[in-house]
Amino acid sequence: MTLWEASTALFGAVALAVMTGGGAAAAPAPPPGGWQESGTSYVNSLTGSQGLASRADGGLLHRGLGSIPLALRAKGWGHIGDPDIADGHTFDAYQGGDAAKSKMFAVTTPGGKRYLYEHQLDAGEKLNNSFAAVSPDARWLVSGEWGDQKRLQVFPAPLLNPSTPSTGGPLPQAGQITLDKPVRDVQGCDFASATRLVCASNDASKELFPEDRPVLQVDLERALDGRPVTGRVTSLFASPRRSACAGTFETEGVDYDAVRRTLRVEVVPPLPCLVTTAVYAYKPTTG
Repeated sequence: MTLWEASTALFGAVALAVMTGGGAAAAPAPPPGGWQESGTSYVNSLTGSQGLASRADGGLLHRGLGSIPLALRAKGWGHIGDPDIADGHTFDAYQGGDAAKSKMFAVTTPGGKRYLYEHQLDAGEKLNNSFAAVSPDARWLVSGEWGDQKRLQVFPAPLLNPSTPSTGGPLPQAGQITLDKPVRDVQGCDFASATRLVCASNDASKELFPEDRPVLQVDLERALDGRPVTGRVTSLFASPRRSACAGTFETEGVDYDAVRRTLRVEVVPPLPCLVTTAVYAYKPTTG
């Protein structure tokens, strides 16, 4: 986020100059072993640096600063996070300015209709809305805040959970995920199974985990059901930092395509190379 905010002016100049999906069925079991890098692709950072999600046909949906509709930007939603796709519906996480008192999730149906679900901040809740991750049963939505956290937030999945309004409206929290150890600056998460999340952290300090900008695994004690649940956090590997430009990298979105067993992690390179975001793909080492 810090790098992105510092670079907004550059993206505006570039814009002027150049003018997954899963269904409601349970996801396959996650790979039992580790991961090995299998390829790299690139996407325009203006429309793809904030996150990605895999569609049912294997195509990828990307999100960036340029993905925010003007109508939503006019309402104060100036940041879009790492998206997800469930049952053909696209879930986007929106964040307002520093004085925001709420966060918002937009759901776009397969037919193109968009419904807005706004969550008023609870006591002690940060305004950040870094990502949207929908559980394999398409009933629960996980998101997260910036900085040091020992929890992930859980909401009823807008539109798909029958407890939510059918055309947009308020969105209260459900039982949160309490983590067994703190995480820092989580930019995106995605479900690898009903009881496992894979998350991308932009923490370069090595204070919490030995890796620089680690990709994390969160194993839940049980599948989400709206009640509080605990999660065990382990570190999988460090996000790659490869670029012709030297400086600060930023790990952004993450996606797991359960059908094709492919994990993807986005990394934004330093200035001036940050106009193009790298998408690193991984395949299981076993299973």
